[in-house]
Amino acid sequence: MIGAQQPAPSAPDSTVRAAHLIDDHYNHLQSLRSAFTESYEGLGMHRSESGTMLLRKPGRMRWEYSSTPGKVFVLDGKFAWFYAPGDSQVQRIAASQLDDLRSPLRFLLGHTKIESELQGLTLVQNSGSFTLSGVPRGQQKRVTKLTITATTTGSITGILIEEADGALTRFTFSSEEPNAQIPESLFHFTPPAGVPVVDALPPV
Repeated sequence: MIGAQQPAPSAPDSTVRAAHLIDDHYNHLQSLRSAFTESYEGLGMHRSESGTMLLRKPGRMRWEYSSTPGKVFVLDGKFAWFYAPGDSQVQRIAASQLDDLRSPLRFLLGHTKIESELQGLTLVQNSGSFTLSGVPRGQQKRVTKLTITATTTGSITGILIEEADGALTRFTFSSEEPNAQIPESLFHFTPPAGVPVVDALPPV
């Protein structure tokens, strides 16, 4: 009908379509800047941190923690680097061996397919958003459930990781800036003078 208003975006009507919606959103991005909050609850501990996440293809990621100035996690495409001021060493691990609880965030880099990465996918639709839940392949002994919350345009706003020991890790994202101008230099890490680099063992 001429002059009719276009309907507002609605939640996806199938689990497969929802997974593809997220995949397509990140597959078409070249870079991304977003605010994040990361929290952990487990083993009698509760920790919450926040900062800015930067992504750039291919395979580059940087997390700057404003809650702990100077703390960074940098993935330069070859190695992942972990350091916080006051640490006695810089931890480094080959990107090919990185399989810790940050690995589900590779969905944001747009080089995975949720449908094949998560087993037993289920979909819950909400007003203006939806959630996908499943079990990460190869991590069944450690992770019992991973839940992704996204907008109806496929933008991830949250990831919840439930571990076998009952621990919960939550990531929330806001103020997304697709294809932001991010200098390549931010994805290179130079260890502080006098701080040794230790090759960390890959997670069991």
